[in-house]
Formats: sequence, structure tokens, C-alpha cells
Amino acid sequence: MNTENLLDELLSVSTETEIIEFKEAKKQYDKDKLGQYYSALSNEANLNNQDFAYLIMGVNDKKTIVGTSINDNQLNEYKAEVSKHTSPRNGFSNVYKVNKSGRDVLIFEIPAASKGVPISWKGHYYGRDGESLGALSDYDRDRIKAQIIQEDWSAKIVEDATIDDLDKDAIAFARIQYKEKNSKLKEEIDSWDDQVFLDKAKVTIKGKITNTAILLLGKPESEHFINPTVARITWILKDKDNFEKDYEHFYNPFITAVQKVSAKIRNIKYRYIKDGSLFPEEVDQYDSYIIREALHNCIAHQDYTLGGKIVVVENEDGWISFTNSGDFIPNSVEEVVTNDSPEPKYRNAFLVNAMVNFNMIDTIGSGIKRMFRIQKDKYFPLPEYEFNDKKVNVKIIGKVIDVNYARKLAEDQTLSFYEIILLDKLSKNKSLTKEEVKFLRSKCLIEGRSPNFHISSNIADTVGEKASYIKQRAFKDDHYRKMILDYLKTYKKATKKEIDELLLDILPSVLSQKQKENKVRNIIYSLSKREEVIRNEGTTRYPSWVLNKKGKL
Repeated sequence: MNTENLLDELLSVSTETEIIEFKEAKKQYDKDKLGQYYSALSNEANLNNQDFAYLIMGVNDKKTIVGTSINDNQLNEYKAEVSKHTSPRNGFSNVYKVNKSGRDVLIFEIPAASKGVPISWKGHYYGRDGESLGALSDYDRDRIKAQIIQEDWSAKIVEDATIDDLDKDAIAFARIQYKEKNSKLKEEIDSWDDQVFLDKAKVTIKGKITNTAILLLGKPESEHFINPTVARITWILKDKDNFEKDYEHFYNPFITAVQKVSAKIRNIKYRYIKDGSLFPEEVDQYDSYIIREALHNCIAHQDYTLGGKIVVVENEDGWISFTNSGDFIPNSVEEVVTNDSPEPKYRNAFLVNAMVNFNMIDTIGSGIKRMFRIQKDKYFPLPEYEFNDKKVNVKIIGKVIDVNYARKLAEDQTLSFYEIILLDKLSKNKSLTKEEVKFLRSKCLIEGRSPNFHISSNIADTVGEKASYIKQRAFKDDHYRKMILDYLKTYKKATKKEIDELLLDILPSVLSQKQKENKVRNIIYSLSKREEVIRNEGTTRYPSWVLNKKGKL
């Protein structure tokens, strides 16, 4: 089908559908809106079993061709923006330029989302409800994710491997862990030979070696059995400027590698600022449980089919991060922390079950929640999760970053975990959704206008932030107006610099410098043009403001 016939076919559709969208876009189109439509149309093409969806520019809602002057440079910008902010990274299959009735029309051909993998734009999934653009429903997102019933990679048999490819010391350590998990069976466990033990622990299947067995118990040289999968954990030490200072690779068996990686981390003592008897004198910068849990989670939830390694970055500025390949399967970290029920499905179910048997993790959903609780109880920031390019990264900060706010809110026993999570986001200057803002307002926890929210007065009183609160809270404009008029009554005239010096320092601290300057400019405009109580006797560039005797003060 040639491009003109394609356009005719698209125009022949009686109305816009979930996979066809018309836009006038005579000269340009908003990049963010384009990305949202890309996500929505790609996901809808998948759900409607279509290979492509189409966004047509130069045609209005009534399917009248109005033409577009969007040029190649603009198109390249659109393509780059879509590639940069979609996840998984994606792009247009084709962009066709068709001249119809003397006017140019652009047809953006958008590929359907791959089976099992919905497309997001800037971290959000979009969909369509008829002609309307909106968030992809949880139901439709689950429909896409359920399209591929993946084989459990971790349960696959390694045909050429034998028990001799497993590490004897690792098996011995696994026995100790298994007996700790099953204390009532200690004597019986001791009577099992290694092959029986491995079957009982569900690491092997009827004596056959699995991918899980190679990962957890295999000798380092056995890694070739699972090629191209990589059985490797890399530790990297960076200085405060993020320059690499040291590194080391650790290989299978993972059951003992975790201890070796943990030993590399320089877990220095953190000393609190003295504040009466409120704080302990010192604590370990990183809790040993958090290090183990984060590493075990990386091992358990890594997508080994992607061929990536697990990376641990320790930064001398007081933080450590853990990264593994794969998507984050639960809907959100908040759900894991606030819900009491475990995750219903796992990527590596066989591996997870073996790690449970070896007392490495649990499956009741308490591990991440305990990490959050430990950080809260130490008055440190909560763990930060990021999901980008099929990678999961968790960052643990080992110090207090807001001594007057985050730690004292965290110890307030009346706050729920969800409230603490939102207030933690606020303390880190992270954006809040409209729903989150509404929730915090309903609890009287925040004040201010978007995006300059700040801690509310009653909470500020609780956490000792009275001075900070006053600096953040705005006076009414009448207060600043009166200050200018009082200055002019006293000193007869005022330059722009003098008015700036009068007001800028006392404007709310949550405003940027540019926002403060704009606010002063608006007040001056109101006094001179609307109320006519002051006038400019200088120039536009160098104003000199005086009281206007004709105006009403």
C-alpha cells in the first residue's frame, strides 16, 4: 500500500478509534503530549491485536486536511524525545509525509507494544477509552503483562552439568542455613547425602542440576553452563565526585558471595549531631540486614535472560545503591510496603523458593518493609527505588539529610507508613501527584501552592521547624504593598535595586530567585498601573518610583 492510499484508508474510518488519532498541528506539536499519545496508541495497538497505530498531523477532528508545516528538524526532535523518554525505549516505525490537495500531512506509524511489555512515557502508562487519552487501566496493563506466560528460567535443567560442578563449601553452608530454617529436622538432614539434600531443598530436580543450582551453589568455572547469563556481582567504590576509586567482581556460588560483597562495604560509624538525649551517639552507616536483603533481592529478582550483572555502588558521600536487570513486578514499592500480603507471582519462582529454604529471603513481603522501618528508626531517608531501561535500582542513604524534619517525622508514632513515604518524598523535594497532595492536605500535613509545598505549621511546631516555616510562609500582598508605600513616604523615592533589597530577602524561601523578582515586578505593576498610587520618574530601564499625589493611598 502506498502512502497516499494509507492516508485515504485512515481518513475513511468513521471516527477516531483507540489506534487512530488526528491532530491539526499546523506548525508544531507539544512533545510531552506526543509522548503520551505514543504510549497510549502503542498499548492500544497491542490490546487490539494490531501491528501498528497511527497519529496523523495536518488533519483536524472532522478529518479535514488543514496541512502542517512541521519540518525535518522538528521531526528529528520528536523522534529523539520519544526514544529518550519511552520505556522500554522505542520509536516510530515510519513517519510518512503525504501531499494531499496541495497540503502536507504527516503519518506517524507507531508499533504495537511487545507482548507482555506495556510502553510507558516518563514513567507513566497511557491508554485510550474511545477517543479519550488517559492512564492505562490496571486491567489493561495486566492484560498486556499476562500475554507471555514465561518459562521459569531458574527451573531449567542444565543437561551437561553434574553435582561435581557444585562447590562443596557452598553446599555445606547451604546445609547449615537449611537446618536453621528447619530446626526440627536437624538429625534427619544430617543423614541425607548431598544429592538427597539438594532435591529436598528444591535446588535440583530428581538429581538433575538446574540454573538455580549453578547460581547459588555452582563453582565459579561452572558459569559457562548458563551462558549468556552472567553469574556476577560487581562492587564499585566511588568518591564524592562520583569518580571510581576501586572495584571487584564476585562470582557464583551466590550463597557465599553475598558475605564477600558485604565485607567490601566500608560500614563506618555515623555520629549524630548532639541534641540532648534525643539521639544515640552513633550507629552503623548501613544496617547489615539492609545490605543482605538488598543483595538477596537482586539475586532473587534479576532477569537472567537479559545477560546483565548485579552492580553495587558505594559512594563516599554516604550512600550505596544496588542494581539488577529486569522490571519491578509489583505495581509499586508503596504497595509492597503498605500492604500486608505477599506478592502473588515471582519472575524466578524456583530460585525464590530455594532461597527461602536456605533462609536467604522470605516470601511474605516483609523484607522491603523491614528495610524501610530500619531507615525510619535511624532517622535516615527511606530507600529510593528507580525503574529505568529494564533495571531496578535501590539507593540507601546512610546519614541524616534533614535533621529538623525527616527524622522527627519518622519517629512520630501516629503517622502511617504511607504518610511517612509521602513526607519523605516532600523532604527530598520530589514531586507529588494530585492525589498525594490531596491526601496530605486532608491530614493537615502540608501547606503552600504547587510546586512549592512545605510543611504545615502544626507539624512544623512538632518537629522544631518554626523558623523555617515562617520563612516559607507567604505574607499577603498587602503587606509587601504597604512596605513599599511606607518606604516612599519616608525616603521620597526608590530605585528598582532599593525595592529589591527591601523585599527579596523576606519573600517565601520556597520561591526561586526568578519567582521572587516576578512577584516584586507584579506588585509594582499593580501599584503603578492599576491603583495609580506610585509613578515612575526615571526611565524604563532605570526606574525611580515616587508617590503619585493624584492616587489614593
